[in-house]
Amino acid sequence: MADPNEQASKPIDAAHDALTVRRVFGESYEADGATVIPVARVVGGAGMGYGSGMGRDPKSETGGPNAEGTGGGGGFGVCAQPAGVFVIRDGEVTWKPALDLNLAILGGQVLAGIIAVAAACTARSRAKLRARELVFGRALRG
Repeated sequence: MADPNEQASKPIDAAHDALTVRRVFGESYEADGATVIPVARVVGGAGMGYGSGMGRDPKSETGGPNAEGTGGGGGFGVCAQPAGVFVIRDGEVTWKPALDLNLAILGGQVLAGIIAVAAACTARSRAKLRARELVFGRALRG
């Protein structure tokens, strides 16, 4: 059977391998006389758990009189998104950001929603103002 400490270190080793500078900066390549270095935004997280046990818990319905326990658990996740590229041409470095189309669409939808709410509020205010003018205008005239 494998050593529990060795098993517990596997997610940590995976996290170390996944969250290195190699994940952020990709392999450079040549294109149209320029060196291109891809860059990503990388975020990761890990969690571990363990347990133990001895004897019997009187409140528990499981476990016999000589109950023992163990534990384990762990997890790791990574999210990587393209950020852009560095372009090196004739000794000059330029940054070309990657366009996140989903974010651009979401921004457009939020802006459209704000405009729609503002237009509805304006129309409602104008309608109330017209109603007041009609009521007070008649009262003043008649």
